[in-house]
Amino acid sequence: MRMLLKDGSVLEQGKWKQTDLAIENGVIVARGEQLSFPAEKVFDCRGFALFPGFVDVHVHLREPGFSYKETISSGTLAAAHGGYSRVCAMPNLDPTPDSLQTLAPQLERIRTDAVIDVTPYGAITAHRGGRELADMEQLAPYVAGFSDDGSGVQDADVMRAAMCKAASLGKLIAAHCEDNTLLHGGYIHDGAYARAHGHRGICSESEWGQIARDVKLAEETGCAYHVCHVSTKESVEVIRAAKRRGVNVTCETAPHYLAFTQDDLQEDGRFKMNPPLRDQADQDALIEGLLDGTIDMLVTDHAPHSHEEKAKGLEKSAMGVVGLEMSFAASYTHLVKKGILPLEKLVELMHTSPMRRFGCGTEIAVGQPADLTVFDLNETYTVDPEKFLTMGRATPFTGTQLTGACKLTMIGGEIVWKEDTL
Repeated sequence: MRMLLKDGSVLEQGKWKQTDLAIENGVIVARGEQLSFPAEKVFDCRGFALFPGFVDVHVHLREPGFSYKETISSGTLAAAHGGYSRVCAMPNLDPTPDSLQTLAPQLERIRTDAVIDVTPYGAITAHRGGRELADMEQLAPYVAGFSDDGSGVQDADVMRAAMCKAASLGKLIAAHCEDNTLLHGGYIHDGAYARAHGHRGICSESEWGQIARDVKLAEETGCAYHVCHVSTKESVEVIRAAKRRGVNVTCETAPHYLAFTQDDLQEDGRFKMNPPLRDQADQDALIEGLLDGTIDMLVTDHAPHSHEEKAKGLEKSAMGVVGLEMSFAASYTHLVKKGILPLEKLVELMHTSPMRRFGCGTEIAVGQPADLTVFDLNETYTVDPEKFLTMGRATPFTGTQLTGACKLTMIGGEIVWKEDTL
């Protein structure tokens, strides 16, 4: 199959360049202006931006074990709708992927049902229980890294052993950092809103304290260490200081922490996630961390739940919100259009940095697989969860206006999502 994407705009070194892309057998074979190429399919991309397919290294696809929340089919279709060509799937599953035997059902479902590229994580510990290490050596060839996401590894000796093993295997540890002794039943940020409305709060130290422990262990063991969903100003500073010391550490945050704070909370489960929305000072520190390179990438932490699980208010709803279908638009609207972040930096955060750190993804270049997405950066829309392709509906962005609409996503030259009008 030969395809031609005509007159799209590619952003390079801060400048837009109009270009055609010729694709044959799934590979970009030519790039330039006014290409003469006998294509069977031609797409008019004039006025649209061409980006390399985004990479999200923190996504919950819920299969196997929780297909009433999401399936690999629905989750990857939602990802394609959001411009993603690759996601890394977290191990909060049943069975927990802590051995090759328990990983096998997930690998098979990915093979048969995923419409984009999916790389799973293996668990750090057996059953994500925090005590005995998973069969990391057996899992290593098949996983993006190791994570007990949803649970912090409470025992420092267990984390040290995991880091030593991961380092020997050349794999990352991607850590959900949360000290259970400091939670005290909390479920939103321990701040003004919690005090005013009688809610139990989650203190910031429950996150940054464990990060501080782990960066020391990473320094000691030489492990490649990645911090999941950073949300506090102290976390940013701990990671910044570790990077200055030469620790092999990267980290991520998510668009909802950059668009909302505890001041935006409502008595609605769509505002409940872990870690929670924090203070304005925390958001300011996250933005500073993005700008100075302390925070390496943006992820969604896409975590779908059923309607019933999210309809119980702040106290009783399940933790987690969805984000794959609006992550770029949310970041573009709240960061780029406001002049906080250059668009080229946003692409680095959503593609280049995760690609390099996790070894997955491609560029828009001759000889590379045609993994790309097409966006209209002028189209504005109101977020309506009933139009989502994910099975999840809970998001704090409901009813807000965002700019930036995905028109097409392709993987290896195969169109995995396309708006009817293109």
